[in-house]
Amino acid sequence: MESLVITWRELMIGVIAVLAVYAAELLVFLRLLARGRPRWQQALDHHEEHFETSRLESQLTEVRAQVAKLQAEVDTLRLNQQATPYNQAIQLAREGAEAARIVNECSISRGEAELIVALYQK
Repeated sequence: MESLVITWRELMIGVIAVLAVYAAELLVFLRLLARGRPRWQQALDHHEEHFETSRLESQLTEVRAQVAKLQAEVDTLRLNQQATPYNQAIQLAREGAEAARIVNECSISRGEAELIVALYQK
């Protein structure tokens, strides 16, 4: 009785053949699946995707408008905050100015200037 000998080449050809059959079955299955859906269902899916995209674009536009409005408010608040004499006094104290200079430049009382210097001077 002779033994069966399979070479690497024959094994590789067998594996390739099996993979080719599997790929062909997969393609046939996918085509059948695509044909199984009625055209009205495909059109409805397309319409729903378009509607969802339009809704998201609308929401994005609203969010951008809200962000722009909030940015304008932040800019206004920053300008108002920088304009107060106390913020100017705090900035001078952080730069190392003495209380007398802060009183002269910011028009605040001596006690307020000394407090700001004590709190904010490095």
